[in-house]
Amino acid sequence: MEAGRLKLEDGRSARAWRLFVAISPPDAVKEEIEKVQREMRQELPGNFMRWTKREQFHLTLKFLGNVAGARVGELSDALCGVCGAFKAMRLRAERIGFFPDMRYPRVAWAWVHDEKDELPKLQQAIETSTRSFTSEGSEKEFTGHVTIARIQGIKRPQAEILSKLALGMTERFFGEWTADKIELIRSELSSSGARYTTVAEFPLSGK
Repeated sequence: MEAGRLKLEDGRSARAWRLFVAISPPDAVKEEIEKVQREMRQELPGNFMRWTKREQFHLTLKFLGNVAGARVGELSDALCGVCGAFKAMRLRAERIGFFPDMRYPRVAWAWVHDEKDELPKLQQAIETSTRSFTSEGSEKEFTGHVTIARIQGIKRPQAEILSKLALGMTERFFGEWTADKIELIRSELSSSGARYTTVAEFPLSGK
């Protein structure tokens, strides 16, 4: 796909698109995350954890929500400008964490970061450049991550098991890769789950 060019031709339509900006991990990293999911499932039977599907593994930099279709081209131009100021970065996925914390876990995730700490700067630049396109609030404190599961109705015994599992995975390594682009992704909700389509790609081409 040509950098920054819209993949879908109806980008000028008035219909709102549900969008987010993300980096997609490579298949090797996704496979390692799936291994951890299987291990956790064995220790935590029940339906209080809603496991993220492989195609939903993204390092989300900004969830935009509904954006008017007529503005998708303008949004694409803004993101292209941001990415031109950043170089490709070496990312590392490791460890298990929880939002908001381990005492009251609601989201389980794999941490993603880079040694030069450029990822938070990229996220902040995207946050700033997309402010006029979204009514979603700003990220208070960015933590790079890939969501593993969402947690509902967990009880104390299961929370204790989850805590022990997390402690045992403090050194868990999922892989490294060079992220050389970001993606603008459309999410279409249905009764069978979300369907994702990459609308445009933007190379991290800074010098």
